[in-house]
Amino acid sequence: MSVSLSQWVADIGYDDLPPSVISDTKLRVLDVIGLSVAGGTTAFGAGVREAGRRLYPSGPSRLLGTEENVSVVGAAFINGALSQALEFDDTHNESIVHMSSPAVAAALAFADESGVGGRDLIRAVAISNEISTRIGSAAPGQFHKRGFHPTGLFTPFGVSWATGALLGLGVEQMVNAAGIVGSFAAGLLECWVDGTQSKFLHPGWAAQSGISAAFLAQSGITGPGQVLEGRFGLFASHLQSGEGLDLARITRDLGTHWESQNASFKPYPAAHVIHPYIDAALRLRKDYGFAASDIASITCTVAPYIVGIVCEPRDEKRRPRTDSHGRVSMQYTIAETLALGRLDKNSYAPASLRDPEILALADKVEMEVDPGFPGPEQFMGKIRVALHDGRSLVWTEEFNRGSPQNPLSAADIIGKFERNVPDVIAPGDAARLVDVVLALETLDDASGVTALAKPSRG
Repeated sequence: MSVSLSQWVADIGYDDLPPSVISDTKLRVLDVIGLSVAGGTTAFGAGVREAGRRLYPSGPSRLLGTEENVSVVGAAFINGALSQALEFDDTHNESIVHMSSPAVAAALAFADESGVGGRDLIRAVAISNEISTRIGSAAPGQFHKRGFHPTGLFTPFGVSWATGALLGLGVEQMVNAAGIVGSFAAGLLECWVDGTQSKFLHPGWAAQSGISAAFLAQSGITGPGQVLEGRFGLFASHLQSGEGLDLARITRDLGTHWESQNASFKPYPAAHVIHPYIDAALRLRKDYGFAASDIASITCTVAPYIVGIVCEPRDEKRRPRTDSHGRVSMQYTIAETLALGRLDKNSYAPASLRDPEILALADKVEMEVDPGFPGPEQFMGKIRVALHDGRSLVWTEEFNRGSPQNPLSAADIIGKFERNVPDVIAPGDAARLVDVVLALETLDDASGVTALAKPSRG
């Protein structure tokens, strides 16, 4: 399987990418840059950067949102980690893989060091996203329910092949890189139990791991050729029973069907499966104008697979300890959304997490599991709000906003970027960065892109 993927990577050029993949990839680059800049303004971001300054020597690659440079792997790790600090980065629906954060962080860090052109950078991100989502789609939902974070497990492979493409590695070297990175792939989700932050590090670790594996393979280090499907490979070691496994999906119609196009941009900084419920809650609040005090009960109809992700344990979800805890809580997120009438990068603030009105509303949120709801290939949500005056208000959101079936426009994504960066980058400088990223294919040297994502001088 690694041979087939490596041969595809070796053969595919920029001109082989569909126009929709090219335009979509540029928007994903812009989105991740904005998220990394915004993530850097959080306490988590400050801690990651502080540790990074000690761990990684000065080098050629820019830390987004700063005027600091570190090593290639250092920038890949730090920028990748910061891009998920707000739980605001894109997701491939079926596999629930945050695909672009590690891909973009790695490609930009590499470009700073090597000066690759914009077309090569777009190609690398597209390759990484496609491979990560295909590996994740071989057993959708099976890793999450076993306590593994798909992003931490699958995107290191995508980044290793993308870096292999940027380095011009041969097929055998890319096979070795994939074999090596399989030993680095990791992603335990125990942090969901207590609201700690280790999950946010996974995109950064994946970016660093993929780059490291490709450089090691270039230097002659070997890795197993059947790292995905082998006796002790990724799927056998993590799933063991083989439940829901279809390995053929990894290479089926490779190059003609782009699985990564079935990914969603995020309009809200919360777990993606909650998004249709957020939109449904906002729609009901807007249409009927009720206040939080008017609500008697809230019922969310959910698919079975999301229960263990964002709905249970119930007491844990109703009283999140931290912002990261709240972002994966259906009960708390819907409560804050209905109480405040918004959910944005300023949500899940300490004051909100302790707000008696929001917490009282979270206690009113109940789940109704419907086995007939679609699986992870379609994020669908239904909310019923019962009011004290006897009215029962219902809204169903068939597809999450930002998905291919309910897409965000380019203007929406640019607007999201602009709202994420003003604490660091002035509007005029942000507009220039948007223009450069959306014309990325015209750059002979993409190493200057990250330099534009720097603090504006007052």
